Amino acid sequence: MLTVSLHGISIHAPIGLYPEELVNGNDFEIDVDIYVPVNDAQPWPFVDYAIIQSTVALEFTQPGEIIETFAQNIHRSLKEQVPFAEKIKVVIRKLRPMLPGNVQYSQISYEG
Repeated sequence: MLTVSLHGISIHAPIGLYPEELVNGNDFEIDVDIYVPVNDAQPWPFVDYAIIQSTVALEFTQPGEIIETFAQNIHRSLKEQVPFAEKIKVVIRKLRPMLPGNVQYSQISYEG
């Protein structure tokens, strides 16, 4: 199994449940891992990092409130663009969420 990863994609976007998040925006960090089956008797498949980055960036231009929806849309789009992928993992972290105290990030992860 070959894993192609792009980690630490940083995006600032007006996404969140609270009105001030839609005005001020939030900082997000996204990791994507694409798992591709390989056969040593054949050339290994190529997954372009630019496809991963542009897909994530495009999804974060869309309006929305919850990061679960963004993970689902990123996953769906990458599955269409990389149909030979066996599994894709998308992790989204909202940095410094609006919670009491000192919270570094909230995170969701989807793998499928």
